[in-house]
Amino acid sequence: MHRFVPFLLTLLLIAAVLRVDFFFTIVYLFFGVYLLSRLWTRRIVEQLRVQRRFVERAFSGDRIAVDVTVENLGWLPIPWLEVHETLPVQLISPPFHRQVISLGPYGRQILRYTLHCRQRGYYPIGPLTMQTGDLLGIERRGVKQAAANHLIVYPRVVPLQGLGLPTHSPLAALPARSYLFEDPARVMGVRDYHPGDTPRRIHWTASASTGQLLVKQYQPAIARETLICLDLDQESYGRGQRYTATELGIVVAASIANHIATSEGLPVGLATEARDPISNDQAYFFLPPRSERAHLMSLLEVLGRVQVASGAPFVELLRRASMSLGWGATLTVITGQESEALFDTLAYLQRAGFALALILVQPEHSPAELRKRADLLHIAAYRVWRERDLETWP
Repeated sequence: MHRFVPFLLTLLLIAAVLRVDFFFTIVYLFFGVYLLSRLWTRRIVEQLRVQRRFVERAFSGDRIAVDVTVENLGWLPIPWLEVHETLPVQLISPPFHRQVISLGPYGRQILRYTLHCRQRGYYPIGPLTMQTGDLLGIERRGVKQAAANHLIVYPRVVPLQGLGLPTHSPLAALPARSYLFEDPARVMGVRDYHPGDTPRRIHWTASASTGQLLVKQYQPAIARETLICLDLDQESYGRGQRYTATELGIVVAASIANHIATSEGLPVGLATEARDPISNDQAYFFLPPRSERAHLMSLLEVLGRVQVASGAPFVELLRRASMSLGWGATLTVITGQESEALFDTLAYLQRAGFALALILVQPEHSPAELRKRADLLHIAAYRVWRERDLETWP
């Protein structure tokens, strides 16, 4: 278009100099075509409507179909329309969807593409931009037609056995229908050894007396409420392992919450401090323990979108979260680093009447020191790192 106007002016100048009627006729014809192209393009842009539809929540591993409906609400045909959708690289490669279509009078077309939810997160879908014009290429007009929507991908949820975590509950003395963790300090008896039992459960003294392998059985008890305290402070994780460790910690938290709410039918909550991409600011998330499925989905939604931040020390979060719980509740603590301050806080919480389970997300080092300190406090302590190692847990 920018070159067409100088072309018209040049033709007009030549016609004025030569005073040839034919040149004036050509100028009038081209000017009419130019005017018609501008009016046509402006009109069809006003008559365009676009709508994007997709499921806005998904689990890791799902495939989401996105339908973009483009409609021409006018009687003028649209000779060509280029649709360009900007997309996250984590969901599709290349990170866009582009297509050129044409629409007749009152025409309608649905464009479809698929997103692959490879990892959890909060992703913008869009914005969508369109460009159209006339057949001669005289007039081209772009318009931003659809703002971005957002997709939340929940973290991956795996069975506790797949995480290597036991499915019995520690410490609390309240009866329950089934059990989440084990309390190694409360042995209630022994039973015969079964294939798959970890050697750590073998009761060597009883086995030597009877001449057959026996394993320990722990008291089945569970707190009525469980609060998962997830550490997302970047200082709690090694710099080179920060992403892997925090993502695995989120998977562990989601899996435990799903097990408690669905398999146990018991209340579960979440406490963490992280960056929220919705507000793009750091926030304290506290979801008090509840057992409804809608509450579980809200918890998974938070775990799906939170990002690592640098905030207050994790021990302050533990103390703050415990103030909203009743006596005897279970605190499942997930962090990437053990410290004197952490164990001092756990000891304080234990004296306050809470049942505790500690899960460290880190490569194995000094396991004897950890277990010795945890045993002194009678805290069930576990360590996870690589997924292929999870099945070797006690």
